[in-house]
Amino acid sequence: MSKNRAEKAEIIEQIGEKLNEFPIIYLTNFEGLTVAQSNDLRGRFREAGVDYQVTKNTLARLALDRVEGKDALDEFFSGPTAIAFSEDPAKPARVLQDFLEEEELDRPELKVAWIEGDLYDDPEALDTLAELKSREELIGEIIGRLQAPAQNLVGGLQGPGQRLSGLLQSLAEEEEE
Repeated sequence: MSKNRAEKAEIIEQIGEKLNEFPIIYLTNFEGLTVAQSNDLRGRFREAGVDYQVTKNTLARLALDRVEGKDALDEFFSGPTAIAFSEDPAKPARVLQDFLEEEELDRPELKVAWIEGDLYDDPEALDTLAELKSREELIGEIIGRLQAPAQNLVGGLQGPGQRLSGLLQSLAEEEEE
């Protein structure tokens, strides 16, 4: 096997592993970005904990052939394509949206987002996905809602107890006088 073939086989393997591993996959068209803008975007993805890479469509399709359940992505591997892999559905969308707003650009353009089996490829998808709450935010809300009844109960029990204690203390002070 030539070095070039070996390198391609390794890339296919890496993409295949990521396609299997990550439940969230975004495909973008990055055409028209300068090198500086591309580097800036990569850095933003890295900071957000999102794995982002530009790939050749042929290699990505070969990797996709080795993965079960994600063949619906095949049609979106055309033209310049970059893939964002994430555990959180909102993070890649927020990074893209912030980048587009701050740089005042219309690229990179979202081709499709694959979120645990569902495809989002309409023009409003990026806005909708960016508004999703992260898993951490949802867990925090659930914990807060679970704690609220207990806190209300403790507060309710403490309130009358403190009033009763105050009343008893007042009575004791009156008897002492």
